[in-house]
Amino acid sequence: MKNIVSPSFSRRSFIRTSALAGGGMLIGFNLFQACKPEAAPPVDIAKLNFNDFNAFIKIADNGMVTIFSPNPEIGQGVKTSMPMLIAEELDIAWENVHVVQGALDTENFTRQVAGGSQSIRHGWEPLRQTGATARQMLVNAAAAKWGVDASECTTSNGVITNVKGEKLGYGDVVKEAAALKVPENVTLKDPKDFKIIGTDASNVDIDKIITGKPLFGLDYKEDAMLIASVLRPPAFGKKLESVDDTAAKAITGVQDVIKFGDKVAVLAKDTWTAMKGKKALNASWTSDSKLENTEEHDKILTDLLNGKEFKTLRADGDVKKAFSAADQVIERTYESPFLPHNCLEPMNFFADVTAEKVRLVGPIQTPARTASRVAELLERDLKDISVEMTRMGGGFGRRLYGDFALEAAEISNLAKKPVKVVYSREDDMSAGIYRPAIKYKISASIKDGQITGYHLKEASVNSNMYGLIPNFFPAGAIENYQVDAAVFDSKITTGAWRAPYTNFLSFAEQSFFDELAEILEIDRIKLRLDLLQKVKGTTDERIQYSPERLEGVIKMAVEKSGWGNAKEGVYQGFSAYYCHNTHVAEVADVVLENDIPVVKKVTCVVDCGIVVNPLGAKNQIEGGVIDGVGHAMYGDFSFKDGEPVDKNFNTYRLIRINETPVVETHFIESDVAPTGLGEPTLPPAGAAVANAIKAAKGIRLYKQPFIKHMKAQAPIG
Repeated sequence: MKNIVSPSFSRRSFIRTSALAGGGMLIGFNLFQACKPEAAPPVDIAKLNFNDFNAFIKIADNGMVTIFSPNPEIGQGVKTSMPMLIAEELDIAWENVHVVQGALDTENFTRQVAGGSQSIRHGWEPLRQTGATARQMLVNAAAAKWGVDASECTTSNGVITNVKGEKLGYGDVVKEAAALKVPENVTLKDPKDFKIIGTDASNVDIDKIITGKPLFGLDYKEDAMLIASVLRPPAFGKKLESVDDTAAKAITGVQDVIKFGDKVAVLAKDTWTAMKGKKALNASWTSDSKLENTEEHDKILTDLLNGKEFKTLRADGDVKKAFSAADQVIERTYESPFLPHNCLEPMNFFADVTAEKVRLVGPIQTPARTASRVAELLERDLKDISVEMTRMGGGFGRRLYGDFALEAAEISNLAKKPVKVVYSREDDMSAGIYRPAIKYKISASIKDGQITGYHLKEASVNSNMYGLIPNFFPAGAIENYQVDAAVFDSKITTGAWRAPYTNFLSFAEQSFFDELAEILEIDRIKLRLDLLQKVKGTTDERIQYSPERLEGVIKMAVEKSGWGNAKEGVYQGFSAYYCHNTHVAEVADVVLENDIPVVKKVTCVVDCGIVVNPLGAKNQIEGGVIDGVGHAMYGDFSFKDGEPVDKNFNTYRLIRINETPVVETHFIESDVAPTGLGEPTLPPAGAAVANAIKAAKGIRLYKQPFIKHMKAQAPIG
């Protein structure tokens, strides 16, 4: 299979960013001052005289480089890894680079989004082209000054050297470079020549994070800012009928109470007073329809699975014919609950709406979309909206939606003051956008010991599998293959949750294949490898995964985990999956402590192409695995009369530090473009653990969370 990179922006979109009036060059080199060979990294960045280079780069007169990272930093490490791409091709020493979070800039940046594990994949070539174009223009200027051909010059750490050994710092030729034409085509480095890409780089914010410096939305303050605590409907389906704010306004420090829609905001100079005022509101609520319950959802989804109202997302061959001719049909149903995002940093956002402009500041995964929605809400021109991004204390998809930013903008507009909306943990869990509850029914037909048909049915609350998932494994590996989806429209808001849909689908499918291997009395690894053999050489362009790369991670996981040779008392479970353009295989090691399964270790093998920052990549891989293990084991969330049952961590179960397994990470060496890493290791984790629990206790699990449903399962064959 080909590794296809389809950036949503072109190289030209980067190098056009700083066009100068009245001529000059497209990249503003005339503002780029000296970069001397003898320069040493400064100690105090604030005291340096930085000058604009282009939309991405500033250079200090001592050679220190500031690189602006355009995409939102959600903990996935792009504020470190994206500047590494520019620095690599610019040929600047990484220790001389200072990184700053860029603001929303639709003129100079594109795809300023944190979602889908796509930032590095989409930025791989354009960001490198940005650095390479700048480097080439500086080289061309130096070559002209020396009277030599540019091909006779080399660069290293901000210094240009010719064949005679003569050297010029970038700053020595910047004025000459400003008069040159921007080259249409530049040569990017061969991966074997990388100095920065592929080396460990510490998180550029790590010192500020561990010393508590202001970085996050909750840290953001302005002198005249008021804190808004918002009372929202207590249940999905309820509307505000009336509110008495007398007691709230009587609280010392409460500045104002503002009703907007079905919500009420209490404004104060500090968070505690605002939240105290919100609790003092006396509100009445009404509902024009029956409120929803988890027990009813369960029945509705079961009825959908057993019904006939489906949308077919993919159909190969003839599944009905294969099933009717089968010696045996295996059918299993898998179930998952709603899940909240539970970011460590609750939702918050700052807005200052004036007659002249709308200024937004805070943690958001979709700044451009949020600016557009605010412009529409306030009936303002989009050019009057600015968005500055803070670092996010987690997002996992929740901060894609920006509803909290809209609240801040609307309240500020009504109050005529700068406002920061701050959620409590209870607000976060009860007014969230949740992972939808889903059920899968998977059926396979067996004829003469072979899998001849495969039918996946999904029933989901509010939304179903998007277009690509039906083209993931085992698509193409089974001749008769069909994927159907049905939806129940609910008033409960649902949306993307880390690795949307695949976060549970992987558990269902990989558990199912494990069970099929047992029924067929075939080695579970061989079953998967045999199926992948059938996909090799396919001309079906719909297939998204690479059978060769998936085979590669499977084989390495078997080798690195000691599969089949575990110590006595250690039970292993296997899983392999492709999503977000990345291939992953995992082996979970489980032991029994007082007859309770404990996950001790997960061996994880990843093929994500070239690894830009191995240290950051390992952090993402480990975090994804632990997140996957924790939610599969413990994550549970339900509704009663439209209201979440759990509203804080005293009742909602998360994985604890002493329950986190050791994660052993291995990469497949590669020279192809990078793919996603923020999400792909989460989906396979649940199946690896479930299959290990089957080995340990003889219990085959079909529902999450495991800890809840293990008690209801009797050991099976």
